[in-house]
Amino acid sequence: MPIAISNDNNERIDYLCSDIWDLPTQILELEKWLESEGSKLKMDKYAADIGFEMRSNAGGGGAVLNSNMIKILNSIGMEIYFSEYPTEK
Repeated sequence: MPIAISNDNNERIDYLCSDIWDLPTQILELEKWLESEGSKLKMDKYAADIGFEMRSNAGGGGAVLNSNMIKILNSIGMEIYFSEYPTEK
């Protein structure tokens, strides 16, 4: 389910990273999408639900929602949801 972007009526706007469950990579792809496509949306209510798996080798660091992303999110009315899924082995 990686990143499902929808409006307030639960209508899908876009779907990113269909086979990528790594949160840092997903955040980078979301940033690119926000700059190229998301910034064109009119102000409304939107959600980006990021489905990710915990990194088994994580020891710190990771993804950053930078100030430019936050500015765009705020300007279009988008909220971010983080949906954590267990790693399948």
